[in-house]
Amino acid sequence: MVDALPASVDRRRETIDAALDRCRGPLPLADPQAAIIVQGAILHFDQVRYRLLAWCVMPNHVHVVVEAFAGFPLGGLVRSWKAFSAAQINRANGRRGAVWAPDYFDRYIRDESDLGATISYVENNPVVAGLASTPGDWPWSSASVMRA
Repeated sequence: MVDALPASVDRRRETIDAALDRCRGPLPLADPQAAIIVQGAILHFDQVRYRLLAWCVMPNHVHVVVEAFAGFPLGGLVRSWKAFSAAQINRANGRRGAVWAPDYFDRYIRDESDLGATISYVENNPVVAGLASTPGDWPWSSASVMRA
């Protein structure tokens, strides 16, 4: 049996998630060029290394719902997206340094209902943040590309 996280850790994660979802703090992906670079990195190996189910590039974070194929662990996929997009964003801006936090948060999708709720959460992120009227209005997400 897996031990549950302490309530204080859950509250901290919820506080951070809420701040991210409201686009608080630095906004490194608010630049459309940066968002395009990140979206391109996510789309690049779709159907080759993974099956992309949903994504959303927000001004300060990214959500990706992906089914990794055998031989391509999630950690490696995330490192690849981050390394490629950081190099491209830094090159475009003539700068150096970190673009991404060193780690990422993942969660296991348990069933079709959980998958549907997760995709809805991801695609509705810009609406909740007040950045778009409908999910399809946000140009850097599966809602505008896959479901338009």
